[in-house]
Amino acid sequence: MKIYTRKNAAVGYVTLKAIQRSVNRKRKRRSGFKVAAYVGLGLVSAGILAAVLAIALKRRSGEADKIALEAESENEIVGEYVTAPEPIPAT
Repeated sequence: MKIYTRKNAAVGYVTLKAIQRSVNRKRKRRSGFKVAAYVGLGLVSAGILAAVLAIALKRRSGEADKIALEAESENEIVGEYVTAPEPIPAT
């Protein structure tokens, strides 16, 4: 009786591949702690990005207000105020 036959070789090969796949699947799984750490890191990064954008927008609006105040003070009329002409009465 032969021990090494094609049938036994095929069964052994399929079994070996199934075992290797199950081992590889176990290695690819991430622990819950790692997933939570990655999610937390992403939230912190998003918060930092939002803070940097808020600071940049605040500085930009502050500079725009400063420029508007300077332009307003240059156009200020000194002395009498200019009034619109009186409307013509209807006859």
